[in-house]
Amino acid sequence: MDKPLEIRFHEVPKSEFIEQRIREKVADLEKIFPHINSVRVVVDRDSDRHHKGNDYRIRIFIHVPGKEIVVNHNQRSDPAREDFRFALREAFRAARRELEKHKEKLRGDVKTHMPPPTGRVIRLFRDQGYGFIELDDGQEIYFHRNAVVNNGFERLEVGSRVRVHVAENESPLGPQASTVHLLD
Repeated sequence: MDKPLEIRFHEVPKSEFIEQRIREKVADLEKIFPHINSVRVVVDRDSDRHHKGNDYRIRIFIHVPGKEIVVNHNQRSDPAREDFRFALREAFRAARRELEKHKEKLRGDVKTHMPPPTGRVIRLFRDQGYGFIELDDGQEIYFHRNAVVNNGFERLEVGSRVRVHVAENESPLGPQASTVHLLD
């Protein structure tokens, strides 16, 4: 870490035990994501007059390149939060998930949805209600008139540009278009 770990106590007496547990949890986070710039942990107690006991509230602020991760979700009323270890475990579990998501995003592992392929109609058998599309990558796809949206089959011509959703295992003859959108 670029900056030393900062631990703040609010409505909770400073404790070596608590500080040590937090240091261990932060060390675990650094194993997952070694490029953490700084971490600030705030340990607080909810002292609600209408609630029996006091719940721990752990807030974590993690600065990493390009992002600040804030974990402040464990605010719900849960009798288990009266136990510091439970509250700490839940807060750092959430921090770990957020760091892993950020790491995946940086690596490019986050799923990106590819736009449907496009192509052009190369053969059209209007009287029989089907045709063939050549995708931009050269693949030839069969389509039926029912796959053309908005009753657009009658507007199709050889050479029409289309966007296609391909169903790979719909036909024993190979891939076919499940949906065809006329682009022109």
